[in-house]
Amino acid sequence: MANLNTNKNAKTKKDFGHEKIEILYSDETICVINKPSGLLSVPYPGSRIRTAQSILEEIMHKNGTFSSSHRPFAVHRLDRDTSGVMLFALTENAQKKIMDTWHQMVTERLYRAVAENPRSKKLILPDCGLIDDELAFNAHNVGFVPKESENSKNNSDSYGENRRLKTVPARTNYKILQSGPTHTLFELSLDTGKKNQIRAHLASKGYPLAGDENYRARTDHFGRLCLHARTLEFVHPFTGKKMKFEVPEPETWLEYVKKGDPNPKTPLWIESLKNSFDKKGERFHGKHENSLDLGQKRLSKKDRAHMNFIEAGKKGRK
Repeated sequence: MANLNTNKNAKTKKDFGHEKIEILYSDETICVINKPSGLLSVPYPGSRIRTAQSILEEIMHKNGTFSSSHRPFAVHRLDRDTSGVMLFALTENAQKKIMDTWHQMVTERLYRAVAENPRSKKLILPDCGLIDDELAFNAHNVGFVPKESENSKNNSDSYGENRRLKTVPARTNYKILQSGPTHTLFELSLDTGKKNQIRAHLASKGYPLAGDENYRARTDHFGRLCLHARTLEFVHPFTGKKMKFEVPEPETWLEYVKKGDPNPKTPLWIESLKNSFDKKGERFHGKHENSLDLGQKRLSKKDRAHMNFIEAGKKGRK
């Protein structure tokens, strides 16, 4: 499935394809960086695309510090469109030690996010709390909180196939820092580090993040996903020293939330959906422009045979 944010970044990001990382700290065993939005953290299998890891490798090559045993090893990751503080190990031994002791080693990990306000006042969240709904993943590995009806034991399709979804535990602590007329600024911390966790949890409560294509946000004022990994505090895996790294989110986020956005420009993904009307004026697939269609009914093989591979991927679930 084509990623509209990737197409948008190619048109609007001045440094698209040439993104730079900022090294906040480095020694013989670890490296802490500030990753920009729009850059993958690490490569996926078979990919040769530019990533934060590959850029760090290039820097180490230039500095003469790269070798087969001294190079970046992933210990966690940030979503492509999430910016902020990220840690790499520089040896296999460091990688293993960090990953084996991650929950004891990391003492604080904070995110900041700008989310759209719910359409109904009944959905407004308290000033702070915990979201602990379990997550499921669709055919494109996008996380979401399934509705009760989607995960019912008696949820079978017309072919008698049980569609009970596999879910994983997820816990997100949140605090509202600023409520505005159209958006809210959140501070968040994770008890679990599941893919898309913050985005899926807030969207499930009626708060999709601004600029979030996957969860069909209605606003994209900054031309990026408004999620930033602001703080990472941990105990050094070898020296035992307590270390804290903090990169503030853009100041314009708070200004935007306070002011509000009563007349937002239509995001690229909504424009794309508007162009998918059929001749009768009905929306393609009957999908609402502001919702992510994650729990649709499973299609039969016969139905799939009459669909192209993109449509099948959107409508079905492996």
